[in-house]
Amino acid sequence: VEIDGHDIGALISAMQNTADDRPTVVVARTTKGKGVSFMEDDNNWHYRIPNRDEVDAACAELGQS
Repeated sequence: VEIDGHDIGALISAMQNTADDRPTVVVARTTKGKGVSFMEDDNNWHYRIPNRDEVDAACAELGQS
């Protein structure tokens, strides 16, 4: 089953609709850093740690405090 990994509803549906009698693979396609303009699809964030200002900016973009 292939889904948009950013769609929680699709993820829940895929997990609930698996066959009980055989293995199922769910491929959740995602974008690294989705929703944070300066992190989105930037491989540098696989090894770089954000500083306090970057954390605050990311939280603000995601609507978190």
